[in-house]
Amino acid sequence: MDIFAVIKLLGGLAMFLYGIEVMGDGLKNSSGAALKRVLEKATGNVLMGVLTGALVTAVIQSSTATIVLTVALIGASVLTLRQAVSIVLGANIGTTITAQIIRLMDIDAGGNLILEFCKPDTLAPIALVVGIILIMFVKNKTANTVGDIFIGFGILFSGLLNMTAAVEPLAESAEFAAILANFAGNPLLGILSGLVLTVIVQSSSAMVGMLQALSSTGAMTFSMVYPIIMGINLGTCVTTAMVCSIGSSRDAKRTGVVHIAFNTFGTVLFMIVMTIMQSNDIFGREYWVRVVDSGAIANFQTIFNLITAIVLLPFTKQLVKLSELVLPKRKRVKQAHPELHTLDEKLYISPAVAISEATKAVAAMGAIARDNFQRGCQQLFHYDASILKQIDEDENNLDTFADESDHFLIGLSKAVESEHEDRQLDMLMQVVPSFERIGDYATNLVELSQRLQADSTMFSDVAQKELGVICDAVNEVISLTVDVFTQDDRQRVKTIEPLEEVIDDMVMILRDRHTKRLKNSACSVSAGLVFMETLTYLERASDHCSSIAVMMMARDNEAILQNHYEYLREIHSGSDALYRAEKERRVKQYIQRLKALQ
Repeated sequence: MDIFAVIKLLGGLAMFLYGIEVMGDGLKNSSGAALKRVLEKATGNVLMGVLTGALVTAVIQSSTATIVLTVALIGASVLTLRQAVSIVLGANIGTTITAQIIRLMDIDAGGNLILEFCKPDTLAPIALVVGIILIMFVKNKTANTVGDIFIGFGILFSGLLNMTAAVEPLAESAEFAAILANFAGNPLLGILSGLVLTVIVQSSSAMVGMLQALSSTGAMTFSMVYPIIMGINLGTCVTTAMVCSIGSSRDAKRTGVVHIAFNTFGTVLFMIVMTIMQSNDIFGREYWVRVVDSGAIANFQTIFNLITAIVLLPFTKQLVKLSELVLPKRKRVKQAHPELHTLDEKLYISPAVAISEATKAVAAMGAIARDNFQRGCQQLFHYDASILKQIDEDENNLDTFADESDHFLIGLSKAVESEHEDRQLDMLMQVVPSFERIGDYATNLVELSQRLQADSTMFSDVAQKELGVICDAVNEVISLTVDVFTQDDRQRVKTIEPLEEVIDDMVMILRDRHTKRLKNSACSVSAGLVFMETLTYLERASDHCSSIAVMMMARDNEAILQNHYEYLREIHSGSDALYRAEKERRVKQYIQRLKALQ
């Protein structure tokens, strides 16, 4: 095999790897929402977990990617370790789908037009043409994503055809025959070779594809091939273990241990059985020395992974216990608000899942900001120094999460491709600072209450009652905003703006009243200044709720997305009947209460 054939082989391998990458990315982007739903419905049922792992891996064309995603979901508390173990078992089955696709190389058209179209040397150019048309001439993100799938498929088969062409001369090579003879006589060498090469290439699908390309030489026998496939299976779990060990939780690292244990036990057991069968000439000597094609290689890989999963399925509890022995439990330090610590960059592998987990975390942030704001309001009426520590701790948690989520969302923006996900991500990046500011106003209210305590002063009875009414209104609009965001309620979100405008009206009324009280010396200057500043913070908190509502609506409304201010101006003009009705209800609820205090 000369240098030019080697270059051609490596070039074919590069195309094959890139094709898998492009096709996998296209499949992930086109099925992201479905992928998220499947993973979230993985239950304690081990069989369901196996089916989930197999399905997800078949979709995204990578067992390593499935396991990396599983590890990230463990960190996000979406999956337990036992659920993750069953998904790992299924991932090994799902990864065999690539080899089954590649076996199309073996099709003998025999003059049949339909079968001729199914051959790789026909499918590859067709897929490339369809893909490039969708990408270049259809200006639509969905079409572009489907185009990526076709392009990836075409590149994958083009690379495979290049590899097959490059290794054809090996059929006449005595040196190649001698190397293969070593593999036939030494199964351990085959396992070791498959393991090392898979660690280098970082793709079990690519290694099996290379084997299938080599099978075209007619020199590969079954006894040579099966140990190499087992070694490939071992090699893929080394990469997984490395990924699982970097910046992951204890259970995530245990998932890597389980994957290694599962593949190791499966390989050892299968190797023992295969050695016994071969030594006793079960199926006859001809069976072991028969020449294999790409279909036979694909079938053995599928049977090997399927039988291994079936045999080890009843022992999932033992695999979990083994991982806990290797990585014993550490004494846990109780973490405040663990829901704020679920964002893991490993989730980038599936943008839809990453956005889903980010949305949950931001909703949890909103709930903490809401609770802290309510505590801050209470301090104005009933100062309690024992609550200050809780308010400060939650404020620090909110600030830390805001920084971490900014970093996470900016990184995620580079992986997102669909327009729907892009708009959801834009909304999250703007909602986070709004919730953070609402949390900040809680500490501002605490500072104002401390000023009252330091000056040994308080609000007048009327001022306290007025603040009670507007605090109720602001706390309600914040609670409403958090609920609407958490539930993604596209209808109730429209009820936020009418309440926010009523709060603005209340602020104007109360400022006017309090100015008159100050002129009449019915209130001390220090208490009066605190009252006015309190109104400012209440109004600003309400304004952020309005911003969040508008950003939520803008995802589905291009007009709002392009001009927020025009949308607000229009509905404030009273042209929307639903808006008018809701505002009238809020006026009766709050403005009438204020009027009753005069």
